[in-house]
Amino acid sequence: MASTAPHRPRARPAHTQGSTHCAYTPDGSKLVTVGSNNTIRLYKTGFDGEPINIDDCQEQNLSVDASDEFFVVGSEDGTVSLYSIPDANFDKFLLRCSLPIRDVALSPDSKWCAVASDELTVKLVRTDDNSKIRHLKEHNKSTKHLSFDTKGTTVTLACTDGIVYVYSLTSDEPELLKKIDGVIGALDTESDTSSKISWHPDGRAFAVPTPTRDIQVVSKNDWEKQRVFANGHNGDVTALAWSPNGAILASAGKDKKILLWETKTQSVIARLDYADVIDIAWHPRNNLVSFTNSNGEVYIHPDFVPEQYEPLLKLGMQPAPFIHDPLSESTNFRRPLENGRDAPTTVLPQRRRAASYDSLMDGPLADDDDFVVDDDGAGYALNGNGKRVHDDYDVFGEPVSKRPHIEPEYHEAFQPGSTPWRGNRKYLCLNLIGFVWTVDQDGHNTVTVEFYDHEFHRDFHFTDTFLYDKACLTENGTLFSCPPKDNTSATIFYRPHETWTNRTDWRTQLPKGEAVLAMSLSDSFITVTTSANYVRVYTLFGIPYRVYRPKSTPMVTCASWRDYVMTVGNGPVGADGHTRLLYTIENVKRDEICQNEDTVALPEGATLKSIFFSDNGDPCIYDSTGTLLTLLHWRQPSRASWVPLLDTKLLPRLASGRKTETYFPIAVADDKFHCIILKGGDQYPYFPRPLLSEFDFSIPLTSEPPKSKSTNPDAMDDDSPEDDDGDESETRKLEQQFLLKGIAAAQLQDLVDSTSGSHTQRSSLARLELEIDKTLLQFLAVECREGEDRGMRALELVELMRDRTGRMVEAAGKVAERYGRSILGEKIREVGERRVNAMDDDY
Repeated sequence: MASTAPHRPRARPAHTQGSTHCAYTPDGSKLVTVGSNNTIRLYKTGFDGEPINIDDCQEQNLSVDASDEFFVVGSEDGTVSLYSIPDANFDKFLLRCSLPIRDVALSPDSKWCAVASDELTVKLVRTDDNSKIRHLKEHNKSTKHLSFDTKGTTVTLACTDGIVYVYSLTSDEPELLKKIDGVIGALDTESDTSSKISWHPDGRAFAVPTPTRDIQVVSKNDWEKQRVFANGHNGDVTALAWSPNGAILASAGKDKKILLWETKTQSVIARLDYADVIDIAWHPRNNLVSFTNSNGEVYIHPDFVPEQYEPLLKLGMQPAPFIHDPLSESTNFRRPLENGRDAPTTVLPQRRRAASYDSLMDGPLADDDDFVVDDDGAGYALNGNGKRVHDDYDVFGEPVSKRPHIEPEYHEAFQPGSTPWRGNRKYLCLNLIGFVWTVDQDGHNTVTVEFYDHEFHRDFHFTDTFLYDKACLTENGTLFSCPPKDNTSATIFYRPHETWTNRTDWRTQLPKGEAVLAMSLSDSFITVTTSANYVRVYTLFGIPYRVYRPKSTPMVTCASWRDYVMTVGNGPVGADGHTRLLYTIENVKRDEICQNEDTVALPEGATLKSIFFSDNGDPCIYDSTGTLLTLLHWRQPSRASWVPLLDTKLLPRLASGRKTETYFPIAVADDKFHCIILKGGDQYPYFPRPLLSEFDFSIPLTSEPPKSKSTNPDAMDDDSPEDDDGDESETRKLEQQFLLKGIAAAQLQDLVDSTSGSHTQRSSLARLELEIDKTLLQFLAVECREGEDRGMRALELVELMRDRTGRMVEAAGKVAERYGRSILGEKIREVGERRVNAMDDDY
């Protein structure tokens, strides 16, 4: 229930009537207030006497922000001034604009000051060198409020057109990351109503007032709406600010109220009667809040949070109020201890460890100046008595048992083809059959399954009380799973699309506390990997088929095709502290292991984004570097190798360097990579349903050259360099065809060898090898056209031909004769004779 604080501080007349603002220094020692008159006041925290006055300042000061050593003030005359706090005087003009300044904000390191004015351009100026200025100019209207995130990597603008603009500051030239519409209202820069962007202290979300008098939380990275602080104010919101630990949100409104909200529940815990409040500032450590009003008054309010809620301020950093908090949904693993007992459940987010090497250097070892320097040249250090350190102590004299333990960085588990929650929506599955998505309706979910081909299947949706968070979709059915919660076990649910019995679906529960990490669905089996480090295999209608514990744990993901199952888990720790991913491929029905605990080929620092089988049944992976790879010779133990099929960073569409986009992998089918193109810094697709795109394979051999236009019109003749470029382009194309068809032939050959190949398969393999030779023949023609000095390269192409009948070699000789390469023709005939003789020897 909301309460009212009993103590009411006195109003301190600080400035003349008008816009009045305040800010605490980060160390909490000073409070700065600015207003309409030409006086700035510095209040010392804990001192109830008169403040320090700075009279050498502009009039009509509209904004202020402070660091420990200085503060900046924006004025209506278009100037931004910097003042020294130790000297309590004017230091310099930081920036001059032609129109009034509306807001200023210092970056977390205080090196940059962001300035919003009635001009269309927002400027970032260095506080130590005001000649260095950056410009933000992708928005179309003037800016009313602006704010840095807690890391200083982005700056967020609330503009008068009712749109929030997010700029990235990670490069020298600021880049517009996102336009967030439908959150704030269109406001005039002089309006008392606020659209102030207030970042939550944990840096993962910000709060902003809405036109409906509520306060909306928006999450960083996906920029989606999260929880709402609703039904509090009866007038427009004029100010808001988070407590230092993010546990409480304070907001002021035109209803003459200041409300205190509990972040976790978004409920009002206190209502305070204060009129015309336009700025609120929390003290960094104490239960102390200061706020100003339009009458030029400042209130310094000790014991601001009522006594019964004061413990909230003593908590550690509290999470921002997400609908689905990514941190709370991180996969939990239980690691056994050496003595046989289970360790407490620990959260293992992607590539995260408990103690880094850098943190160790900031610990006791870095601060210990008492250790003895090895100055005797013997190669070891001595203790304080000049004796060697005992075996139970390290070289610093610390007991070995007290050494900091460096935990490995585990790869986070993931479900291929799914996305995280964004707001209240989530894709459970995206593939070439269709897609499954769910909507959180507060208490239950609504699940929708849609198909691309409506001639075979009809879309359906249902109310989901189990709260499914994973799904798989095939032509035969849809598989769902939900996490364990409280006393409820995790549930697996399979719904076939068509059956000839009345019972159309089935459910089964996992042991209590065991969660599904990833699952896959094929034409034959259902495979589930769990947090108890089990792989559970079921038939399509729920009969348990196999249960085993894999060697590589914790598990990461899985994929399946027909009778084959591929599982991936965390393996040994490398020198960089990251675990190496290991995969196993087995034929479940035949109980045969094709590859056992082999390494997933990932570059250093890269993570696995997706795994799947192609339409031909070959394993594929897509990693965080944007590379698609397939596995060759995977049916033969110890022979498998990862081969790149496409590096998306080398796509021709990105060659100009002006376009930035990433790709969400969907499938490999029809010798193409099917994906969803992501723009604007997105990492996952979102609603409305995005379109699928496809790219031809292109093995990374060389970068796409930038296309330059000639400025000389007379240069376009028959002997121009464009002819060379044309030959080079054709050569690249033929090189790609040769390699890609070679990979396809190797995969088909493996299939034929392992299954005693059907006539159709053997015929396809023969056609594929013939196409390889035709490609080499075209390649030979290009080399012959280049000149006699390319003869040895041309002969090498002939030797690569797979035909043993001599017909292709004979055709190669004719190509050489056509271009007058007589010496090359002789060499080709010799190759043909050797092949004929070799065939005779075989009989």
